[in-house]
Amino acid sequence: MSDYAMTRTTDLGMDDAEAQIRAALVDEGFGVLTEIDIAATLKAKLDIDRSPYKILGACNPVLANQALDHDAAIGLLLPCNVTVTETEDGTVVSIVDPRMMLGIAGSSAPMEELATEARIRLERALHTLPTQG
Repeated sequence: MSDYAMTRTTDLGMDDAEAQIRAALVDEGFGVLTEIDIAATLKAKLDIDRSPYKILGACNPVLANQALDHDAAIGLLLPCNVTVTETEDGTVVSIVDPRMMLGIAGSSAPMEELATEARIRLERALHTLPTQG
């Protein structure tokens, strides 16, 4: 897909995939702070029909606090976005790679450690979803 995302395609329906990734995020210390239903918004604002597509803003408060202590402006790059979308191939769940996001802010050892820790946790959450098969 891209260099900035971790992606998994599953046979789970959209609602089940969303519920499972939300639960897995909680297990990894993340909460969903924001939710944007892109398909519903585009329909309401532009009368455009598109496949179901949601953006979930996931945040691990401990890691976010540590990042903010290091660089208060890092809030511009938070939370970590998770997308859940329905495609012809199944439900696709993608999570932004925190290392790529924090790379925008410049490299420092503490931030790299935080981004790596966030990536490990997000990747574990993503891998709880069954793959197509």
